[in-house]
Amino acid sequence: MHGIIGESMKRSEQDELKYAEDMIYTNFSNYSAWHNRSVLLSALFEKKAGGFLLKEKVLPEEYEFIHQAIFTDPDDQSGWFYHLWLLDQTVTTDSPLLASSWPGHGSDVLLVGDRCYNGSAFSPFSALHSDSGSFPIVLYFNQPVGGVNSSTVTVECGFNKNEDLFWKPLSASNSQTARVWVAHLKVPSSDLHSTVEVSVGHSKGIISTRGFVYSHPSMFSFKVHVQPMERDSSQVSVAENISLREENFKVYGTQSEESIIDSFDQLIIKNGHETTASNWRFEALAKEIECFRELLSLVDCKIGKLTLARLLKAYDAMSYPFANKLVHSEEVLELYSDLMKLDPTHYQFYKDEHSIVLLQKVTSSKESLLQHCFQYKDSASSAICDPICLRLNNLSLSRMGAFEKLLWVQMLDLSHNELQSIEGLEAMQLLSCLSLRNNKLRSLTALEPLRKLKSLRILDISYNQIGDQSIDTTRYVCSSPLSHSVGSELNRDETVTSDVALINNWEAFFIFKDFNLNQLDIVGNTIADEKFKSVLVKIMPKLKQLDGKLLD
Repeated sequence: MHGIIGESMKRSEQDELKYAEDMIYTNFSNYSAWHNRSVLLSALFEKKAGGFLLKEKVLPEEYEFIHQAIFTDPDDQSGWFYHLWLLDQTVTTDSPLLASSWPGHGSDVLLVGDRCYNGSAFSPFSALHSDSGSFPIVLYFNQPVGGVNSSTVTVECGFNKNEDLFWKPLSASNSQTARVWVAHLKVPSSDLHSTVEVSVGHSKGIISTRGFVYSHPSMFSFKVHVQPMERDSSQVSVAENISLREENFKVYGTQSEESIIDSFDQLIIKNGHETTASNWRFEALAKEIECFRELLSLVDCKIGKLTLARLLKAYDAMSYPFANKLVHSEEVLELYSDLMKLDPTHYQFYKDEHSIVLLQKVTSSKESLLQHCFQYKDSASSAICDPICLRLNNLSLSRMGAFEKLLWVQMLDLSHNELQSIEGLEAMQLLSCLSLRNNKLRSLTALEPLRKLKSLRILDISYNQIGDQSIDTTRYVCSSPLSHSVGSELNRDETVTSDVALINNWEAFFIFKDFNLNQLDIVGNTIADEKFKSVLVKIMPKLKQLDGKLLD
């Protein structure tokens, strides 16, 4: 055997691995043997605490093993699937890590009660308007975890008790595990200047969906400044018209660039303990990148290009944020562009991957991020203090990503892209103004992530394809959630069952009932007739403006 079996392994596992290896050498196309080998090794990796196999010893040898199959017959699929499994085992850390947070470590949070604040000392990354007397603390982990509560995460400050905080997972499936967790910290209405310290994982209990314990405790702190409300009655009643159109923006002034640049490093948590522990991962990936570049110089192979793109992307992800840049992003984008042309059958998959890499590139450095930051021209008329809009429009995006670096965003322009899904957007808890104008959203259920954005006040979903597709009922236990209990999602007391309009538009009710919108644009969708608009007004009584028209 080629050296992967330790003496401490059980005889039956030795025999099974040896049998799988013999089957593979007999026929490199034996998919079942490759799959069985991955299952056996996965089980053994999980037993490493008991003295069994360690990834850093096994995986480099497994790469050598798989090369024999791949380079013998690059067109055979079996070995490629095993290589993908090896790559996943290489890049996935067992113990979950805290990837980012909002507020960022060392930041100054300005909570503004009235309509605008002109103080230039505060960064747009951390100054926000709040009419609820609270603000979110967001934890973004590198993988889904459970067990986040007031025991495993402690928040120390002079104005709120840790045990009063309720941590909630932000998951599309409403499960109790998620990458993103949020708690809302209440603040007094009077002037306040206080330091908040957040400790994550100092008490055990946070655990990944794969069963690994959060074992690298983290701590971050920030300062909170509260400016009390100073509104008059005329201000409260006015409905603002905020339009995320080209003519309404100006380039973010050079005098203000410093505040963004200073704040950028606060967005990402650098887990220093990972650098030395991952040396073997860097070496393994570097060697694979060299091998596949050599293979592609000899053979034009679609799956080889896909594998190289994945390797380069993984290497960059592991290097960042220590390197503070993505070295291979241009090469990866080019590979996915080639694959879209070479393999049109899987065009959408490559397009989605291309979009994610492009967003990672945009958000990877202060300089590239600044190119997409714009200031709303008439900030005094806005309900958002000194608003900075992140404009990711006209980038041909089909999928969103890089959310761990976008937690600070309050105004987001995603117009004129190709988005069919906005999954993951629920992580952006500060969003108050969002444009999804001119995308490819096909149903109201595509908007479900927005239900978790409690600060969202202005939404533009005009000129999509909403209504073109039949209602998605596969996610419910019955054809209409108004006709049957679906657990905690709907409270029957909330539904107006006697109102035929609502019963016939239950999907709109389900999506919009939790919204607290002041302004909505829905024109240009198949569903957007006058009857449907009247239903929206019933569902959202706080709505002041619909398709640019003031409501009575």
